[in-house]
Amino acid sequence: GHDPGVWFFSLDAANALAVWIARTFWNLPYHHATMSLEKGVDGVIRYDTARRASTHSAECHVVYEPLGAPSPAKPLTLEHFLAERYILYADRGGGELRKGRVHHVPYPLQKAKLYSWDESLLVAAGVARPAGEPLAHYASGVDVDVFALEAL
Repeated sequence: GHDPGVWFFSLDAANALAVWIARTFWNLPYHHATMSLEKGVDGVIRYDTARRASTHSAECHVVYEPLGAPSPAKPLTLEHFLAERYILYADRGGGELRKGRVHHVPYPLQKAKLYSWDESLLVAAGVARPAGEPLAHYASGVDVDVFALEAL
């Protein structure tokens, strides 16, 4: 379409209040989770998340290493298509689709070497896991502003 954006099948967060706000005001499928991220002196990152008291129980355990220098994704690349989304879509319920503008600086992307990956997030969201190895990138993070959702 003419307004490419992001549709979140599920999102996990450690802050219960943030989960409540996102679910209540943006109708985003957030779940309260216990999360940890450890970065070793060798640069290898161990990330773990497990949902707490959710009807859609799920976990994710990943060990990976960012490679190379961070840089914004180049336009017209797969990385740019996947990372640089400035609209989000949400189902308000009752068949009402809403969209909201998102603002952030370009993500400082790095390729990532994936050492291990064990998750049940996809099946919990009703998505079949694709065959083959996952495409792995890392971004240290950016500040994101989400504007009010509007009905389509």
